[in-house]
Amino acid sequence: MTIDITPDGKFYFQPVDDATGRQELIKKMAAKYNVQGLTNQDINSFIKAQAIGVPMSQLKKYLELPEDEQKSYKSPTGVPMDSTRKELIDWVQQSMAVNPQYKLAIKGDVNTKYPKVKDLFEGLRDIELLKFWLITTQEGKPNE
Repeated sequence: MTIDITPDGKFYFQPVDDATGRQELIKKMAAKYNVQGLTNQDINSFIKAQAIGVPMSQLKKYLELPEDEQKSYKSPTGVPMDSTRKELIDWVQQSMAVNPQYKLAIKGDVNTKYPKVKDLFEGLRDIELLKFWLITTQEGKPNE
């Protein structure tokens, strides 16, 4: 599973590619956030989704979009991750409940806002997930 952090501090969650695991994950998250009325079509859409970048309150509407619109959709918020709403951490925690063997990678770059990264690391610490890969963009050659 992967968390992408944009330079402006939005979070996107990419679950593992395992279809059975994804199905179990969406059911756990829907139960936790009381998302009503997920259809088999919504679940299949989640299984095929590249990444999730919307709050749980908007997930069903996002999953109902055609696949090509999902791929091009740019969320104005991303997945919530701050001191009061830690939905991103719930995605990670519920993924680990599905399969404790899953690994986490976090992608960001030098322009990513540090307070957002700090909030993420603190949230991961709260669920005792202390091992993950941190992927950053490669630094170019300095100007000479």
